[in-house]
Amino acid sequence: MTLSALRRYVRESAPPPPRESCEMCGVAVPEGHRHLVDLEKRSILCSCHACALLFDRPQARFRSVPDAAVRGLTLSDEKWSLLGIPVRLAFVFFNSTLRQRVACYPSVAGPIESEIAAESWERFAREASLPREPEPDVEALLVRGRRGEAGLESFVAPIDVCYRLVAVCRTHWRGFDGGDDVRREMDAFFADLERRCA
Repeated sequence: MTLSALRRYVRESAPPPPRESCEMCGVAVPEGHRHLVDLEKRSILCSCHACALLFDRPQARFRSVPDAAVRGLTLSDEKWSLLGIPVRLAFVFFNSTLRQRVACYPSVAGPIESEIAAESWERFAREASLPREPEPDVEALLVRGRRGEAGLESFVAPIDVCYRLVAVCRTHWRGFDGGDDVRREMDAFFADLERRCA
């Protein structure tokens, strides 16, 4: 019997797609899984639900990232300028390891960071009427100013969601102004974020 005759007995199947796993215990996790922040390494880890619950306390090295987001008021450009951030797409969070508030600007090169002075943040927070203070390390104030529109949308958003926006920019940005593809992807990203809002 030739090899070609045996071919009908061989089930052709593509290898299963690689599955992500919890970086704490190794169990497989679904697509919409939770994340942890490693405060020492300043990194985000995939987590199963059980490990996310285990590290849902503020004094641990690992902190669970919350699921929900909160929609804030539209910020005026004048109020946004109090932070000295030169762009209209950014997120700001408190890094407890550095004991410093940090602004991140998504870009084609990844997140660009700059420090925010405590006094600047305090004045901004008073005048901007934030829905609430973002939790250190695991949440951020995320803002977006749409092209050609005054004011900026604001959210208190999970930090993993904010870094997903960085990935959107890196993947889809084309040319000097980003192009239509990245704008479509950002519209879809913010529509999804709206659905997560409590």
